[in-house]
Amino acid sequence: MSYLRRLGNSMSIRIPSDDDGFTGRECPVPECEGYFKVQFGTGLSGDGLPCHCPYCGHTAPQDQFWTKEQIEYVKSVALRQVRDAIHKDLKRLEFDHKPRRGAFGIGISMKVKLGSPTPIRYYREKQLETEVVCAGCTLRYAVYGVFAFCPDCGQHNSLQILQKNLELARKMLDMAATVDAELTRHLVENALEDCVSAFDGFGREVCRIRADSATDAAAAERLSFQNLAVARERLLQLFGIDLASALAPDDWQATVAGFQKRHILAHRMGVVDEEYIRRSGDREAVVGRKLKVRSDEVVLLLGWLDALGKDLHSGLRAQGVEG
Repeated sequence: MSYLRRLGNSMSIRIPSDDDGFTGRECPVPECEGYFKVQFGTGLSGDGLPCHCPYCGHTAPQDQFWTKEQIEYVKSVALRQVRDAIHKDLKRLEFDHKPRRGAFGIGISMKVKLGSPTPIRYYREKQLETEVVCAGCTLRYAVYGVFAFCPDCGQHNSLQILQKNLELARKMLDMAATVDAELTRHLVENALEDCVSAFDGFGREVCRIRADSATDAAAAERLSFQNLAVARERLLQLFGIDLASALAPDDWQATVAGFQKRHILAHRMGVVDEEYIRRSGDREAVVGRKLKVRSDEVVLLLGWLDALGKDLHSGLRAQGVEG
């Protein structure tokens, strides 16, 4: 049997993973073409499982998510194998007939020479910004940015990312208890700012990914959670969800005040103004003086934000919205 025929009508070419065990993937939707990586062998198991784009949520068979570089690599390997097989078959046809003795003896031969080999289009997987282990199916994947749909089970990681950031803020508070007073104040204030920013990012993302379920999709995509009282009103209008329902009234008011404290820290270097006192109801604050942020109140805020995040997540899912 010829070498070319041995190749058959199909080839199996392995796509290499990178040094960390990840394999690149690319969304087939032209408007997206988002690049991400997964670690095969983690996550769901079984045949015929679809893949979900972590950026746009598009779902399609796994074989539609090969990257352009991987396709070019496979083509080059296939061409190399075909070319080598043809060369080996032609080599079998080589001959060298010596001339017969006599004045008019003629010899004839045929030699097959191989030209420059078909180049293999090697590539390197790209470096991404965030690695995630899905809380739902344990798939290990990597994406640009932070928030994403799991490529295996399709679960969005917004709540998982929020809780991870809240846990980091808790660790920051634990560290604050072991250092001098000046660094303690700095760490406590940073923990407050970080947890508020994390919730703002979480809230924006869960509203953005399912804005088409809101009464006004454009407004849902622009929704900010930096001012919690305003966000509550807008959520009621857009999704019919009362954000404050997850907390007791006093806890809700304290959470709103925590967001106002973050605003003062971020935009006025912690110096109190009249607007802060009016919006927060903070009776201890004095206009023109620096804001005081205690570690114990940030600990409480972390718990309240965790409860608000879970409630918003479940509320959206109850409406058929994956948060």
